[in-house]
Amino acid sequence: MFNNLSEKLNSIFKKLKGHGKLTEKNIEEGLKEVRVALLEADVHYKVVKQLIAGIKSRAIGQEVMASLTPGQQVIKIVNDELSALMGATHEDLRLTGPSPGTIMLVGLQGSGKTTTAGKLSVLLRKKGRKPYLVPADVYRPAAIDQLQKLGYQLKVPVFSSSAEMDPVEICREARIAGLKEGCDTLILDTAGRLHIDVPLMEELKRIKEAMKPSEILLVADAMTGQDAVNIAQAFNEALDIGGVILTKMDGDARGGAAISIKAVTQKPIKFIGVGEKLNALEPFHPDRMASRILGMGDVLTMIEKAQSVMDEKQAVELEKKLRKNQFTLEDFRDQLVQVRKMGSMADILGMIPGMGVNKHMKNLSVDEKELVRVEAIINSMTPQERRQYILINGSRRKRIANGSGTSVQDVNRLLKNYAQILKMMKKINKGSLHGMGRAALPF
Repeated sequence: MFNNLSEKLNSIFKKLKGHGKLTEKNIEEGLKEVRVALLEADVHYKVVKQLIAGIKSRAIGQEVMASLTPGQQVIKIVNDELSALMGATHEDLRLTGPSPGTIMLVGLQGSGKTTTAGKLSVLLRKKGRKPYLVPADVYRPAAIDQLQKLGYQLKVPVFSSSAEMDPVEICREARIAGLKEGCDTLILDTAGRLHIDVPLMEELKRIKEAMKPSEILLVADAMTGQDAVNIAQAFNEALDIGGVILTKMDGDARGGAAISIKAVTQKPIKFIGVGEKLNALEPFHPDRMASRILGMGDVLTMIEKAQSVMDEKQAVELEKKLRKNQFTLEDFRDQLVQVRKMGSMADILGMIPGMGVNKHMKNLSVDEKELVRVEAIINSMTPQERRQYILINGSRRKRIANGSGTSVQDVNRLLKNYAQILKMMKKINKGSLHGMGRAALPF
């Protein structure tokens, strides 16, 4: 996400930093290019005007002109203004009031409401809540069935509704059933349409009146850009939404919706969907997103992801093994599994400062299937082979390749790269970093 915008903004900042001392003319020229880059990213034109005005008022002043590093100061100002525009801080779910708390998901067809309902239940369960999924879309035949399958997969209870029932009655009965199940949070998956119409809004208003939800969240497709902003405006005017969940942020979204929605509707983006997996729903942090847009990475989110999948005791045990040069293929496989739980490699690399705009990295394509192959190869080894890789001779390599559905060349490449990793670790333990740059990635 934001790749094109990040690349263009960093090219503009590079020019500004090259001037050494900035003048009003330099800054004016740079901001013209920033304006074009934002408009091409499908940011709302009024939002672009507001952002440029905010940057200009701060950039043409003592804060920048008298600075020893004026180019860096401009980048800091852009980062601050972008963050403020998107909401400054993360706003969490509001689940106050009597139990069960109710979250009402609204949006057009195809925005990903049903899948998001499942993702939201995963997130709530991590917070110690007991969600109850409610299929209230009686118009799309597969919607009820889809949510029931998601609930079964996630082991989350789902209200048994049918297409013949009235959506308001479904929600009312679900509240009673949810309390009997011991659940404290209802997630209402309401109907959508291909476009906004009066019957849709009237039905949603009736549900809102009957259920008095703690939170009304619009689920919008980030890929639709400017349309997502217009849709958010329309739903907000009709229902007074509490916030937005932007889906498909892992795709080719140009970023305009994420930057524009808060400024246009005054309602925050609360979560973003960053993949198809049911744990791929992240809290939206405006300051971190601004940092990613400007190519500064998002180290905090990367740390949070790592902490969510890595066990502290295992981490301490692994550190001991690394210090004693006892890092086996078994350990490597376990770490690979943990890294894959954090999300796609492309997403993880994008969180590392500078990676998103590095000319050598921007066209890097990480084949996720290769990671699966590496895991399969290690799983095809015996426990003894994983702990003592030097035992793996020619006949063993052939057996491992056959067992994992790969080639002997694939096995050889993994073992060669693993050996290089061990050499690199020995150098680190001896306090020598010389030659580390030549170590190959294990996949």
